[in-house]
Amino acid sequence: MYQNAVAAALAEVGIPIFAWRGETEEDFWWCLDKCVNSEHWHPNLILDDGGDATHLMWKKYPILFKAIKGIVEESLTGVHRLYQLVKTGKLTVPAINVNDSVTKARFDNFYNSKDSILDSLKRSTDIMFAGKQVVVCGYGDVGKGCAQSLRGQGCIVYVTEIDPICALQASMDGFRVVRLNEIVRQVDIVVTATGNKNVVTKDHMDRMKSGCIVCNMGHSNSEIDVVCAICCMFNANSKYIRLPRYNILMKSSITTNREQLYHIFLIVAI
Repeated sequence: MYQNAVAAALAEVGIPIFAWRGETEEDFWWCLDKCVNSEHWHPNLILDDGGDATHLMWKKYPILFKAIKGIVEESLTGVHRLYQLVKTGKLTVPAINVNDSVTKARFDNFYNSKDSILDSLKRSTDIMFAGKQVVVCGYGDVGKGCAQSLRGQGCIVYVTEIDPICALQASMDGFRVVRLNEIVRQVDIVVTATGNKNVVTKDHMDRMKSGCIVCNMGHSNSEIDVVCAICCMFNANSKYIRLPRYNILMKSSITTNREQLYHIFLIVAI
């Protein structure tokens, strides 16, 4: 929920709303729990994005999960989580994969990503794109949209991809396909769009240039190892400092003449 006015309007007509702008992760899970385990009603259908509601019900409220008539999942991350439940025999209700539908894959994943990557980066960082070196991790429908949109703004775009067909597509589209380890020192922006976990790790952050922007176009922050970085920041001996208001990480280092330098990373969730 991105607009409090919309939430307030829905609540005013009697629709239970547990959401507000600027939620923390703890707030998010509290709100989701309230939606799932209401005192006055129990859900019989899950319309999910990322598999969070499905995962919460299956893990915390197994009795309620058994009463579910069906699941509709719209994101690649959520679909992967459903397949994991299928492999272990724990998905006991029908589920519809909306992510692979033609309209979702071709229009939302591709075309909407082209707009949202530019809009979100502009609003969050106010940078000029022309001349920036960017690496897009993943060349699926979302990655294709991001890479093409950023190139259209004058960025020098690299692509990382483990699927040989998608990697060949990137090459045929005119992008240089590289390994993240090879390019991470020189890029200005890192975009993750894989639907996977730990694509950008603390080791990558250690080697990024000062001012590098790291953003995720996937469902959650699992593609960027934010948790590891934050744990390091709260360590008394850590070289990392966090500015919570702006989601900025600063890595300090001491030069040979004892001057303290700061390498700044801006982490943007899109």
